[in-house]
This record gives sequence, C-alpha cells and structure tokens, in this order.
Amino acid sequence: MTNLGDLEIFSRVIAMGSMSAAGRALGLSPAVVSKRVKRLEERLGTRLFQRTTRQISLTEAGQGFYERIVGILAGIEEAEAFVSGRSGVVRGSLRISAPTSFGRMHIAPHLKGFMDKYPELVVNLILTDDFSDIVGGGFDLAIRIGELSDSSLVARRLAPVRRVLCASPGYLARRGVPATLEDLAQHVCLPPHTQDVWRLEGPDGSVTYRPHGPLYTNSSEVVSEAVTSGMGIALRSTWDVGPALKNGELVQVLPDYEGSRNVVLSAVYPSRQFLPVKVRLFIDYLAELFGPLPYWER
Repeated sequence: MTNLGDLEIFSRVIAMGSMSAAGRALGLSPAVVSKRVKRLEERLGTRLFQRTTRQISLTEAGQGFYERIVGILAGIEEAEAFVSGRSGVVRGSLRISAPTSFGRMHIAPHLKGFMDKYPELVVNLILTDDFSDIVGGGFDLAIRIGELSDSSLVARRLAPVRRVLCASPGYLARRGVPATLEDLAQHVCLPPHTQDVWRLEGPDGSVTYRPHGPLYTNSSEVVSEAVTSGMGIALRSTWDVGPALKNGELVQVLPDYEGSRNVVLSAVYPSRQFLPVKVRLFIDYLAELFGPLPYWER
C-alpha cells in the first residue's frame, strides 16, 4: 500500500508548484521531497511529473492520479479534525485562484487577518484572469466573477457585483454626454476582449449592446487605466472603479443602465462530501468580509 505521507508530499508539490516550496511548507529538504516523490513513482510504475530546469508539471498519469486522491486526502483531513475536535487548528496549504485585479485589490490586503488567525496554514494565491481548472490545477477553491453555470463544482455566492457605464470628465467634455443607449455608437467604447456584448439592465428590462472601440485587451486593469485616462466609455465593476467614482476621476453615464444582475462574486470548489475545514473557513472569512452590501458600495 502506498504511504499516505508520500501522497501528502505529492499533493503539496502540486499545490505549491515546486518541490522546494513544498519542502519549506512541510519542513523537509528538497532532496527528501524529491526522494519521496521518486519512491511513489517507482511504486506506481509511472512518472507523475515532467521535470525541467525551470518548472515541474503533471504527466497525464499524474493528473489522473491526483484527481483520484485529492478527495481522499481532504476526507482524511476532515476526519482528523472531527475526531480530535481541533477544527480551529488549521494546518497544511490552501491553494486559491482569483481574478488578477480583484485579488490584488480585495483579497491580498485582507490575507493577513486570515493568516493571523491560522498561523499554521500556508496560503498560495494564484492571480489569473483565466478560468482555472480547479481540479486539474490543484486548487482548493477559486474566486470567480461571472454568471454561475451548472457544473460539477459547488459555488457559494459571496457578494453581488454592480457594473456601471462610466467615463472621465475630460472625455465627456470633449465628446459630450450620451443621453440614450443608441448614442454610444458615436462614442469610443472600451470593452475587454472577453465582452463581445454588454448585457445591461435598463428601464425596459434586459438589453444587449455590442460595443466598438480602438482598444481590445485581455487585461481588465488596462481597461480601467484607459477609461480613467479619458480614452472612452467602459462598463466597469464598482469594486474596481468605486474610488474613482467617489473622487470624481470618473463619472457614471446612462445611470438607468447597469450590468446584468446575474453576475456575482462566488467561491467555487470541487464537489465533495466533506468540505475541508481550511476551505470552509476561508470562504466564511470572505463571505463575512464582503456580504450582501460589500464595503466598496458603502
């Protein structure tokens, strides 16, 4: 039978992204971690990782193996917490995927408060604007902004997302203030490349508008900089542009129209019978931090 310690090391290497980082989290040398992984591969008779001088990645066999053991390891962790009655003592690593801008603005500043409560927990926060493969990427959970879709994943709503059309006072002084949705055709619009249409809620219900402009980018931060600098009109979330709206750097336009209310901030995690304590505690922490009326709306 495979040593459970070897499985934990294997899982930690995936979560931390390298054998040296996994060793630091476990209090082991990189040589010991490498030896234990090699022993596991020899026992299974297959390579679990592809190794290069710069990175380490799962083989197809390693990916399938990980998908089958991750729930087992989580169940053992949950069982130990239940039996020992130490649910407040959280150990191990927590691997989180989050959108780049939101993670930098609204997760990173609050990590200290969470980690101070659970000092034995190692947090690995990965910021990306791509929808990460939670299971395949070895993530415990992902923070996502969008419309929830049916899947094998479980989602918990953390906060509403309000999106408004906005522009800088300088841009509006040059180009005028649009009075109707149709007026946007005479303006420069700044959609990210992922938004072919703007789905809006207006006085007559849901409508769509196909924006056009000279700038297309996969970075929401670039769009924020562009609209603030006076390049055009953008549909932005208030968690992103709230301060600029408050201090007058940006002005809301067409206030009767806002982004679809189906877009929400959610924590998404694999569907498991037993949710690991570390995941539940972090989700509860964010839910309390944000809530039905998040602080950026107050």
